[in-house]
Amino acid sequence: MTTVGQPVEVLLAEDNPGDARLTEKAFEQGNILNNLHTVEDGVEAMKFLRREGEYQDRPRPDLVLLDLNMPRKDGWEVLEEIKEDPDLARIPVIVLTSSEAEEDIVKSYELQANAYLTKPVDFQGFLDIVHGFEEFWLSVVKMPPE
Repeated sequence: MTTVGQPVEVLLAEDNPGDARLTEKAFEQGNILNNLHTVEDGVEAMKFLRREGEYQDRPRPDLVLLDLNMPRKDGWEVLEEIKEDPDLARIPVIVLTSSEAEEDIVKSYELQANAYLTKPVDFQGFLDIVHGFEEFWLSVVKMPPE
């Protein structure tokens, strides 16, 4: 993770502009210093993670928030690629999706997601999720070094 006083680097892979804005606003109001980077599909998520092309100077994320239903490469494919790549496998991946389907939850954990969260429908819900997320993932959990 990052050292004390350094921002936490978070990659949000989200194709819905409204959900991306709600997540960004919720993080802005959070208690943890962070840099939220947003990409709109799975292909761009993998380029960001591998620091390819326009992302070559971007920081390695400390964690990934991953939507499942994205164009070009869906969240399942991204999750599988992350967890199969020795350079990326230790980055925690939190699935943040609208699906409450049991099979999606099971499949996410089978593909080694670190957590599964269902997107709330309003801003207060996003704030609650982000605050809980910050409390646990960014304050309590000890992460392996890069």
